[in-house]
Amino acid sequence: GTHLAREVYPGDGRLAVAGPDTREQAKQALRKLGAGGGTAIGTWLRRADRLLASADVAIRHGILLTDGRNEHESAEDLKAALDACAGRFTCDARGVGTDWEVKEVTGIASALLGTADIVADPAGLAADFTRMMETAMGKEVADVSLRLWTPAGATVAFVKQVAPTVEELTGRRTEAGPRAGDYPLGSWGDESRDYHLCVRVPPAAVGREMLAARVSLVIPHPDKGVQNLGAQGLVRAVWTDDLAASTSINPQVAHYTGQAELADVIQEGLDLRKVGDRDGATAKLGRAVQLARASGNADTAKLLAKVVDVVDAATGTVRLKAKVEEADEMTLETRSTKTVRVKK
Repeated sequence: GTHLAREVYPGDGRLAVAGPDTREQAKQALRKLGAGGGTAIGTWLRRADRLLASADVAIRHGILLTDGRNEHESAEDLKAALDACAGRFTCDARGVGTDWEVKEVTGIASALLGTADIVADPAGLAADFTRMMETAMGKEVADVSLRLWTPAGATVAFVKQVAPTVEELTGRRTEAGPRAGDYPLGSWGDESRDYHLCVRVPPAAVGREMLAARVSLVIPHPDKGVQNLGAQGLVRAVWTDDLAASTSINPQVAHYTGQAELADVIQEGLDLRKVGDRDGATAKLGRAVQLARASGNADTAKLLAKVVDVVDAATGTVRLKAKVEEADEMTLETRSTKTVRVKK
């Protein structure tokens, strides 16, 4: 991929089946390539979509690697390409080195329901690529959706994934029959994910109880339209005048609300740091250190410690480091949405 997308192997709009011969032929074809040219990622994605669509398979997965910014097409062109490819294949995105734009790479992964990360040292690319391939090959079902049914009078305020990463899903809803909507989750293997939803219900008298929502996982089915994967959760609303019961926050909800805030304040803090607002950046990143400590998110705490000097983690008292390696700042920004689960 440069300002154009060119098929290296096998060519002519075809795909190859992996085997000893095809692997060797692919290596020979790659050895003839030279580095250079522009970056137009939307063009690459559209070419990948055409290639993947030529195969009669359930799971279509791409891996996007870039060491540059998307400088040879407009942001609108990339957005149009992402809209065209969404739901057609999933895509993991990686930025190699430090000359790429974090928001571009994470935005691509988010739109195409994949993962995003940084490979700051190209020497680590082979190992990271191997892990991505192993995960991709472990996918068993494609086009999974979270189906949310709500009764008459109830409205959905938000739906978001909160583990293993924070991902906003509210705006991705497609209607799925009376009072039901589907939220796309991509391909699944042997894994678990956590979701946080908020439903508003009409007022009722103390002591009343109602089913506020029904949550299930579904996949497309050629005959029935969709097939339920057998997982279902019921959300109850109960009216009470018990002050303790009505004001206490469920520990899981509190944990993931904190994790979502952690992702937000890291992003806000880094953005303020880039524009020279040191006081604002210090306040936001200090709050991030406090949240990371409270939730036990040790990985994020370590990344924050490369950007700020921690004076008191419990109170969020920090100082911005005078000099920060670009790779460390980009790693923190790229991995800011990664969460930890509630401690048992």
